[in-house]
Amino acid sequence: QVQLVESGGGLVQAGGSLRLSCSASGRTFSNYVMGWFRQAPGKDREFVAAISRFGAARSYADSVKGRFTISRDNAKNTVYLQMNSLKPEDAAVYYCAADRQSGSPSTYVNAYDDWGQGTRVTVSS
Repeated sequence: QVQLVESGGGLVQAGGSLRLSCSASGRTFSNYVMGWFRQAPGKDREFVAAISRFGAARSYADSVKGRFTISRDNAKNTVYLQMNSLKPEDAAVYYCAADRQSGSPSTYVNAYDDWGQGTRVTVSS
């Protein structure tokens, strides 16, 4: 099991940017595919972005393509989500997650084994 702690959420105006970080501990970080998901009030948790173990492959939800960038630094045991051109509909609690099994980034919630506690992003219009 890996412990995950997100940070970097907050309040931003529409059109602004935020960078989320997720720090991992407990196991070898490079063993995990990492993902970001989000959940808005009253909605299901949805996929945002994922990155392979060494960053060669990345996957994005259509709704964030061209605006969000996922990256990782295995030396720092950290995965990042750079969010630009934020929209009110991006407001949600953002979670990072670790997938111990898959060899490539998965978009499915159930593929991920370990989750952080979430960090809230609020976007004002």
